[in-house]
Amino acid sequence: QVQLVESGGGSVRPGGSLRLSCTASGFDLDYHLIGWFRQAPGKGREGVSCINGNDGSAYYRDSVKGRFTISRDNAKNTVYLQMNSPKPEDTGAYYCAILPLITTVQGMCIPNRRHFWGRGTQVTVSS
Repeated sequence: QVQLVESGGGSVRPGGSLRLSCTASGFDLDYHLIGWFRQAPGKGREGVSCINGNDGSAYYRDSVKGRFTISRDNAKNTVYLQMNSPKPEDTGAYYCAILPLITTVQGMCIPNRRHFWGRGTQVTVSS
């Protein structure tokens, strides 16, 4: 069964830290691009960070550069998003998605209907 399962969401204060996990079943990360996306209430889904599961190259949206780190553990078929110093504007539902190696990591971070999605995990940043 192919699926993506996100975990690690919750409430965090500004300046704290949180680590999200995305575990893939039925996919081999060595042959895929994986990305983290988020959606705030009333807004569209946007790419946060994406990684090439084969060579580890990564892309970050400007607003999270220097604060968030994406990584993968291919042996565990899991991709992580380490969120340091989160801000209230980082609040939203976070989803992971996967594609075969058919585009760049930057292209992966543009949501489209070819992506296979997980069900999401909520992140709330508030004091």
